[in-house]
Amino acid sequence: MDIAALHALHTTVLWAAFAVSAVFGFIAHRTHFCTMGAVSDIVNMGDWTRMRMWVMAMGVAMLGFHGMAALGWIDPTQTIYYSGRVIWLSALVGGALFGFGMVLASGCGSKTLVRIGGGSLKSLVVFFVMGFAAYATLRGITAVLRDRTVDRVAVEMQPGSPVSTWLGAALGWEPATAALVVGGGIGVLLILWAALGEGVRRSVDAWLAGIGIGATVVAMWWVTGRLGFVPEHPETLEPVFLATNSGRMESLTFTAPMAYALDWLIYYSDANKVMTLGVASVAGVVAGAFVHAVWSRTFRWEGFAGTRDTALHLVGALCMGVGGVTAMGCTVGQGLSGVSTLSVTSLIALAAIIAGAWLGFRFQLWLLERE
Repeated sequence: MDIAALHALHTTVLWAAFAVSAVFGFIAHRTHFCTMGAVSDIVNMGDWTRMRMWVMAMGVAMLGFHGMAALGWIDPTQTIYYSGRVIWLSALVGGALFGFGMVLASGCGSKTLVRIGGGSLKSLVVFFVMGFAAYATLRGITAVLRDRTVDRVAVEMQPGSPVSTWLGAALGWEPATAALVVGGGIGVLLILWAALGEGVRRSVDAWLAGIGIGATVVAMWWVTGRLGFVPEHPETLEPVFLATNSGRMESLTFTAPMAYALDWLIYYSDANKVMTLGVASVAGVVAGAFVHAVWSRTFRWEGFAGTRDTALHLVGALCMGVGGVTAMGCTVGQGLSGVSTLSVTSLIALAAIIAGAWLGFRFQLWLLERE
């Protein structure tokens, strides 16, 4: 492959990422797919329908990821989640911060982008503040704090899923076979559990959200891990995953990409600042949500209700930006993309996000009781 073909493929990968993300935004806006909303429905109404939608998406993502790995389409060892270093404290602290913040900010990172597409000006403010906080936690003052504290606490394990590794060793299976059995088995169980809910069985949108959102995560794994994988770069002669910020195979995530999007916009004239998959994903979700909002005639301008509403959203955005980077992902980055690989760090982060969201709801209830 020559340089011209490489550049053409790079562009194709970006357009593919934009298209997949636009589908995500369209489906999320139509079905009200939202992790915070799922937790809120359980806490406030005892309704598990949206949580089952989210769990179904998780199961579909697991099946797709391990299925493609078994077919040899992608290499699961080339993700940021495939690591023997479990940063459990970062996952706990960052996840709890993110979960708490998403309640105050009326939704997680993906929901913020979806709401922007639907006309929410306050979500646009959340985007800028969250992106700023995320960038500071990637490379700025909070990055130094993160590196010198929580990131230094870790447990060293064998890379990959410890469950599939143990099963493979016990039964004498190849690691790929064991991973397929474990990942596929858990994925099927999650889908079955989600499908048993009465609210899911009676709702077309619930099936669309569960299968559609999960499929977009799988599609992005394919875009970066197969379409965008070049075994030998024409200049460096090394393998490369095109358009990714990490230089490895990636799927949907939205905290760090918000920072990358702001960085790309601010330094657009700098030739060294090229568009990446994360930037394209951010734009795609907003575009997809906007298309559905206009098509369904639900596009509405929305602003802050008052001073306290503004303050809560600003604090929530800061918590999400810092927490999302510290935990190495958001409800989508860790809760769907990361969990689809059966990463231990992702599972810890997911549990912490849900716990943080519960604390956020308790905090909001306390504010109401004070009044």
